[in-house]
Amino acid sequence: MKPTLLCLASYFKGNRFLEQAKAEGCTVYLLTIEKLLNEPWPRGSLDDVFAVPDFTDRKKLIQAVAYLMRSTKIDRIVGLDDFDVEVAGCLREHFRSPGLGDSTARYFRDKLAMRVKARELGIRIPDFTGIAHHADVTAFLDRVPGPWLVKPRGDASAAGIRKCHTKDEVWRRIHDLGDEQSFHLIEQMVPGDLYHVDSLVAENEVIFAEVNAYWRPLLDVYHGGGIYGTRTVKRDAPEVSALRAANKAVLEGFGLGWGASHTEFMKAHADGGIHFIETSSRVGGAETATMVEAATGVNLWAEWAKLEIARTEGGYRLPPLKARYAGVTISLANCTHPDTSSFTDPEIVHRMAMNDHIGFVFAADTPSRIETLLDGTMKRIANEFHAAMPAAESVAH
Repeated sequence: MKPTLLCLASYFKGNRFLEQAKAEGCTVYLLTIEKLLNEPWPRGSLDDVFAVPDFTDRKKLIQAVAYLMRSTKIDRIVGLDDFDVEVAGCLREHFRSPGLGDSTARYFRDKLAMRVKARELGIRIPDFTGIAHHADVTAFLDRVPGPWLVKPRGDASAAGIRKCHTKDEVWRRIHDLGDEQSFHLIEQMVPGDLYHVDSLVAENEVIFAEVNAYWRPLLDVYHGGGIYGTRTVKRDAPEVSALRAANKAVLEGFGLGWGASHTEFMKAHADGGIHFIETSSRVGGAETATMVEAATGVNLWAEWAKLEIARTEGGYRLPPLKARYAGVTISLANCTHPDTSSFTDPEIVHRMAMNDHIGFVFAADTPSRIETLLDGTMKRIANEFHAAMPAAESVAH
């Protein structure tokens, strides 16, 4: 019998997962937050939709799910967004459901927990320290040359990160944080090129891993008001095997078990070494899944849904793989509904449909063609459509 899934979404995403799970014969329930009820969820693929004001009050959330479970047997709890990973872990822990519990979920959400675990496993990472005992911070700043990054442990992307060039800057930031200090860490900044590896895992083995490279580091884009871009790395590039090996060490060492992951690495300018930056137990955002599917034929959302079923039934197989190349670019736009009709490249396979944004996904047979398309499109967006706003201190849904 196919499992009954309770899917958590504090952000509007994951429709393909919901649709695929239903197509596979699962009973699918969605638990979201009240302000997202009117989003275009795939209602035809959902057996019911429930909403709470937010996911922040864990006790009330547990009570709400417990009330549902009085009459409905839930086999799997799935967190669809980055912010839902720990929430799902908390619910699994309470109801003793299969999947990542509180502690393991933290490896895929808490930037300090994942760094401590990586260090235990011997995975190369930028030097870091938590912000708890101030003498440890002093020793770190004396030992590790700057610049340093003060990072929130729980935010997504580059939100809330501060770059500090002097010890005084670090301490000012720490004192400004007040009682929020322990929810942050300090990390040595390693200049380099930022990559992401997008993966599927079954029985704690990485069975699919696509290596992609950001056009610019996310910190520069987020705080500099730039245009986002990423693309498939040439598959015989020398860094690809090293990135796949590092990704395997992270995901299998952290114990993901089953599901999808988006993991970031830095290739240092100084020595070419691969440094682990952060990981997750979900599909990457910003049209990453669309790009990966255009390049490989693998839809990460749909395959993740199949893996949730294979967890008990077994028999999972990857779909046939393509070996094309793809890229994506996204920007805030200077109008609510930008007219993209003048972008006529035949390689465009997706146009982003989100208010106040403009974005495209391209697919081609060669990486050089993707580079040309991204370069030209980003220049046009910068000249005709781009808008910027101050970086937020944190991400809130």
